[in-house]
Amino acid sequence: MSLSELPLAPKSGGSRALATILAHAILSGRWGSGDLFPRELDLCEHFGVSRNRVRNALAELTSNGLIERTAGRGTVVRPLEEWNLLDPQMSEWMAGLEAPHPQLVREVFAFRLSAEPFIGELAALSATAQDLANIERAFEGMCDSAADPARREEHAEHDVAFHDAIYRASHNLVWRQMGRLLRPSIIALIQRSHHQADSLADSLERHRQLLDAIRLRQPEAARDATERVLERTAADLGLDPDGRVTC
Repeated sequence: MSLSELPLAPKSGGSRALATILAHAILSGRWGSGDLFPRELDLCEHFGVSRNRVRNALAELTSNGLIERTAGRGTVVRPLEEWNLLDPQMSEWMAGLEAPHPQLVREVFAFRLSAEPFIGELAALSATAQDLANIERAFEGMCDSAADPARREEHAEHDVAFHDAIYRASHNLVWRQMGRLLRPSIIALIQRSHHQADSLADSLERHRQLLDAIRLRQPEAARDATERVLERTAADLGLDPDGRVTC
């Protein structure tokens, strides 16, 4: 990738703003695993910033596992499996992604596929009246915004709120915190699937069935309904149900 393809860093924000631009480029797959990363001096020249600012930005990328700096070898992009995806700073970066790395999309989907059917079961067993109200409110927002293509971003926010409320309704501390940490990556996944879907009617019906199963205290039905929701997500993303690329 050429540095000329990157936007210039804003004057304000210091090294963190620069780190965000560079992190977004890596998280979007513009540099791949093992690729050489631009030299400090090249980054200074392109962005018109001091070497100290560049070094601080690169230090943030290094601490989150995105790059590795070695004397005599230079800086290289690390494999995705070595990225610190649960670090709060990484979550913040992922929240601003327009087009996540294809492998990152597959990994986040695989996590959801392994975890969310079980979380749906827990929600059906543990949801309080307030939990149900939160899930229903999010679903109503999804229904209200589904028909207008101009409101797809708003629809995605309601969709994320729907799943976040289910994580919370599990009343399991670990799952609740995992849902919060992964929220930005799940947002990116949902937004991408919505942009690729021709219609949201089928997705809405699958979400309604999940809501009904939780409301009726039917854990097995909630597991099945969650799997059907994720099957639709996989189809919209061009993945088969186990997360592999189909197109």
